[in-house]
Amino acid sequence: MIGPSFRWLWAASGLSNIGDGIVLVGVSLIAVTLTRSPLLVSLVSAAATLPWLLCALHAGAIADRHDRRRIMVMASWSRAGVLAALAVTAWLGTLSLPVLLAGALLLGIAEVFSDTSAQSVLPMAVPRDRLDTANGRLMAVQTVGNNFLGGPLAGVLIGIGSTAVLGAPALLYAMAGLALLGMRGRFRVESPSTRSLRADITDSLRYLRDHRVLRALAVFSGVLNFANAAYFAVFVLWVVGEESPVGLSASGYGILMAALAAGAVTGSLLAGRLTRRAGQVRTLLTADLVNSLLLLVPVLIPTPVAIGVTALLLGATNAVTNVIVVSLRQRLIPEDLLGRVNAGYRLIGMGASPLGAAAGGLLGSQAGLPAVFYTAAGLCVLAVALVARTVSPRSVAAAEAVTERPAGLHAPAGAAPGRPAE
Repeated sequence: MIGPSFRWLWAASGLSNIGDGIVLVGVSLIAVTLTRSPLLVSLVSAAATLPWLLCALHAGAIADRHDRRRIMVMASWSRAGVLAALAVTAWLGTLSLPVLLAGALLLGIAEVFSDTSAQSVLPMAVPRDRLDTANGRLMAVQTVGNNFLGGPLAGVLIGIGSTAVLGAPALLYAMAGLALLGMRGRFRVESPSTRSLRADITDSLRYLRDHRVLRALAVFSGVLNFANAAYFAVFVLWVVGEESPVGLSASGYGILMAALAAGAVTGSLLAGRLTRRAGQVRTLLTADLVNSLLLLVPVLIPTPVAIGVTALLLGATNAVTNVIVVSLRQRLIPEDLLGRVNAGYRLIGMGASPLGAAAGGLLGSQAGLPAVFYTAAGLCVLAVALVARTVSPRSVAAAEAVTERPAGLHAPAGAAPGRPAE
């Protein structure tokens, strides 16, 4: 049974992800009012995700030493403060692209600490055998908040002004921090490390390097995130504005994000059932292959209807993938290493996002937006083909069996370098 601590976590996630949705769409729309350069617009996404390269490993090590709930509370209130400051600059009429980039960078730093601790705290809040269910519910509320509520709300708020776009999520993050205070229980590992952060980080990276399944999934996530960051960093230029091929308005873009969320909610709730029927590995690879091919639709059929249907399917396949991958990581990594190894994994996965966003802006400026979309889809298909050679039902089952033994900083048996994954 999922207890009250999870419900408080679920509520906080809902509030903060409505804020995330407003920020995700609203900041892009604000950036478009400041410049129409693909490269400069892409820098906003790059700044928001750059902290995964700069701070992820330290955030993971800190999550394994301190109260993970407290870290999440501090991160929520930090985001509220940054957005409140940006809202004031907008109200005063001094908001510029450099200020927006600085704010996106600070918000990204807080997100790294919050997300790393959130994924590490979940196994402490729910039983191990309910992780799929809990992750599915979290994914559902996250996608509803991000896109179904936050995206359309950003479209409405942009009509009021940049101050409203930035001020509303500040209030939501503050409320999320208060909700997290309702969680009760142990949210710090029983025997936290007393060694240096550098030693802890080194050992966690070694663990990730020597774990064949986790290593393959980390590289897989990195390629997918690089490609998708490049794609969506310039996607707004393809669909928003009279001069764009699709010609959506700002509010229409928010509705498109709502379609993405509707698919994501469906996918997150169906993920557990699909994995029970087809197996988690087969479901993961199928969902990612379909997702990769769907990226071609907006450039081949640039109509609102076609892109809306594609958004539904993209949301569903993304959600299925995320539920499976997050649940796998939580099962494959021992509790006392979860923050650090998870952070190392996300350094590769999320750290590729700012590089991809910058690459997408540069390629779009030099070769046009269609070149970005075709390249991103090709990279995703290639990533699916490569990960299928290492990650199999047998290799995953063997790795899960090893993790159930007492935790330690050692390479999982049957997953050492040079040994077949099967």
